[in-house]
Amino acid sequence: MPYVDPNTVQSPKGRVEDVHVIYDKGATSDSWSIAKLRWDKKRSVGIRWNGDVDEPGSGTPQSRGKATWFIVPEEIAEAVVSAAELLEKQKNDALYRSYCDMAADTEREAEAMEWSEALIGDGLETR
Repeated sequence: MPYVDPNTVQSPKGRVEDVHVIYDKGATSDSWSIAKLRWDKKRSVGIRWNGDVDEPGSGTPQSRGKATWFIVPEEIAEAVVSAAELLEKQKNDALYRSYCDMAADTEREAEAMEWSEALIGDGLETR
């Protein structure tokens, strides 16, 4: 399992609950994530390496081959969350800018419209 979606990391059972991922680098090399979660019923912050898209394994930390979270010490948890939220905002801002750039490319938009209209026409011809 090369990349482990951090939203699925619920191990060890009975200790981890309510995982809310606040940053996930995604299915890329050196992927990592930060989440707010409950560890032994206590609000906590966890961090983990999600694995590598080109490598086998379940990332780290792991226990008996199952992906787990490293619980961040309480003294630095707030700083870790702040940094993760900033990274997520920057990622979302970059995605928004990319969509704006695509929408501003009128030539490409026209080509995409022509292509999609042709698909609709192809679908109608098969009836």
